[in-house]
Amino acid sequence: MNPNKTQDKILIYLKMNGPKTAPALAKAFGMTGEGMRLHLVKLEEEGFIQSAPLVKGVGRPSIEYSLTNKSLQRFPNNHASLTVQLLKNIKQVLGQEALDTLVKSKREADYARYAEEIEPIEGVEGKLKKFTEARTREGYMAELQQDETGWLFIENHCPICSAAASCDGFCQSEIDNIKRLIGDTMTVERDDHAASGDRRCVYRIKPI
Repeated sequence: MNPNKTQDKILIYLKMNGPKTAPALAKAFGMTGEGMRLHLVKLEEEGFIQSAPLVKGVGRPSIEYSLTNKSLQRFPNNHASLTVQLLKNIKQVLGQEALDTLVKSKREADYARYAEEIEPIEGVEGKLKKFTEARTREGYMAELQQDETGWLFIENHCPICSAAASCDGFCQSEIDNIKRLIGDTMTVERDDHAASGDRRCVYRIKPI
């Protein structure tokens, strides 16, 4: 994935923002409609995107473009197949307790790494912004949005999605660590879950 290449930029944009029409993409990239369509045709021919009609009211439907499973291989996946096989082997050979110990160890190591950066920062928003930066560096394509009740912490990509799908302890560890990092005055609830088939992970964070 080359973030300076236009077609890779389009894939990243679709990953971050979900399905879009060609005119919407052309506007986002400051390109002509014809120029954008040339890129989309190439990406679709290579199997990285797919098109589907978007029906809104009467009239001719628009065409919306979204990522395919093949395109997801262009994003970091932290050696997914090997990781999943190792987790299965640990459970089969050493048992569930050993797997739980492994998950707990990773949770504590992650927390210690984030806490070094985040704990000195004052305020929930500041802590969340720093956590967003840290997760983005690790390939999660994270962003933070404020709404009327608090914040939405969004991860548009999960480099360990295959491992998380085979062991839900990893995802619960993330919720636990967010709570520990921002303090006990906030609640953390997961709205969307990539490991369960959603496009991304979304965590709703609001005061108790």
